[in-house]
Amino acid sequence: MTFLESLNEFLGASEGWLWTWVGMPVVVVLALYFTVRTRGVQFRMFPAMLSSITERAQREAVAGPGSRRPRTKSLSAFQAFSVSAAARVGTGNISGVAGAIFLGGPGAVLWMWVMCLLTASASFIESTLAQLWKTRGSDTYKGGPAYYIQRGLGSRGFGMFFAILFIFCFALAFTSLQANTIVDAVTGAVGVYADPASLSWLAPALGIVLAVLTAAIIFGGMRRVARVAQSMVPLMAMLYLLIGLVVVALNLGELPRVISQIVTEAFSPQAAIGGGIGAVIAGGVQRGMLSNEAGMGSVPNVAATASVSHPVKQGLVQSLGVYFDTLLICTITAFIVLVAFPDITAGGEGLVMVQQSLSENLGGWSAILLAAIMFLLAFTSVLGNFSYGEANMHFLTAKRGWHIAFGLAVVGVVLIGSMIAVDLAWAIAGVSMVFIALVNFVVITLLTPTALKLLRHYQQQRSQGLDPIFLAQDLPEIPNVEVWVDEDVSDYQDVRSAGSASR
Repeated sequence: MTFLESLNEFLGASEGWLWTWVGMPVVVVLALYFTVRTRGVQFRMFPAMLSSITERAQREAVAGPGSRRPRTKSLSAFQAFSVSAAARVGTGNISGVAGAIFLGGPGAVLWMWVMCLLTASASFIESTLAQLWKTRGSDTYKGGPAYYIQRGLGSRGFGMFFAILFIFCFALAFTSLQANTIVDAVTGAVGVYADPASLSWLAPALGIVLAVLTAAIIFGGMRRVARVAQSMVPLMAMLYLLIGLVVVALNLGELPRVISQIVTEAFSPQAAIGGGIGAVIAGGVQRGMLSNEAGMGSVPNVAATASVSHPVKQGLVQSLGVYFDTLLICTITAFIVLVAFPDITAGGEGLVMVQQSLSENLGGWSAILLAAIMFLLAFTSVLGNFSYGEANMHFLTAKRGWHIAFGLAVVGVVLIGSMIAVDLAWAIAGVSMVFIALVNFVVITLLTPTALKLLRHYQQQRSQGLDPIFLAQDLPEIPNVEVWVDEDVSDYQDVRSAGSASR
């Protein structure tokens, strides 16, 4: 066994141990804590989530007389939702969910749902904090865990350490993995109609195309990334949901059996292959967390870019994003797999079961369609991961040269990731992700009292029939708030004043 093979095996075992014995207990306990402290904000404020996602951004104009700075250009709540969904909704929603079912049985899906409902509270906390302690950037607001670590906990050094680790894990390692997934999906689809031995040119060609597309978008700035995500995310989601609904409709008689399997095998000690009920729970919890990224510190980097009238609004929007990812996209994957494979041991591993189910129900052409969907999922994840890294680069330095170098590095790993085996990159990124998630969960636990103050402030205005607006002066005891002055919410104040006058 070579050194790299040994390292890969060690890191894989370390990830499993860290997640099972440290990560999962911490995540479950703290998700329950957030749910109790917020009084189930992710359940009781669902209508507010739907209204918050439609809030427009501030006008792109120079701030009024007396202001010392131009108004920051910003993203709307829906654009921020789209960018975060672009990163959330990736290949893990297909191959990851199918893998969880293969390893943990149908019951893993129920635990995926349960953790989605609980960890949506963590997504609310982290995204609200990111909005509170965001800063002004050249193209949008910037924020995320590194910022609330520095401003909420008072440690820039720890914030810098987190930012560097985050850039390595998400913006570089996971980007190479997504590029590799695109090439595998396209090569597999084309291989149905051509001799695989004659396709040696395909991976380099795809790598170059992906690198060029990535460069064209990311060097246009975060607003271009947001526009592309805003267009592609609804398209790919609707396309995949439509395919899934067609498969379900063709197998409607199987639906009661599928639901029964999911529920009963979630509590059956014999349900999971070789692991009992513990494997069922662990598989569902882990794959669900890796899919929707709730509480992992990734989504707040995008949540901070939105222009909203109150930090809580973006917390609500990103909680809705958790539901969108898991209750919709992941669930449709589970149904596609389980309607075709009552006995999951009769199918292939992971993605193979999805491919076989689609082929049986829709015909061989569906392999091409699935490859197209995987392309969209993985490519938008590349853009989403870039946005995560870009926010952390802004935290480390404002020098344009470093940001250009970072953009070039992202383009480079897209090209390299398209052409190499990435088992070691998966292992390194997996261990890094567990560590990042644990750190972020502890940090937002320490800062939960601040998020609760903002939630109460929001609810007080809602109870008065007002559209909530936050100004830093409303809660002067919260330190280090840079934005949230009059010019940051002036448009929303104008709208409220107009509404009051009309009444």
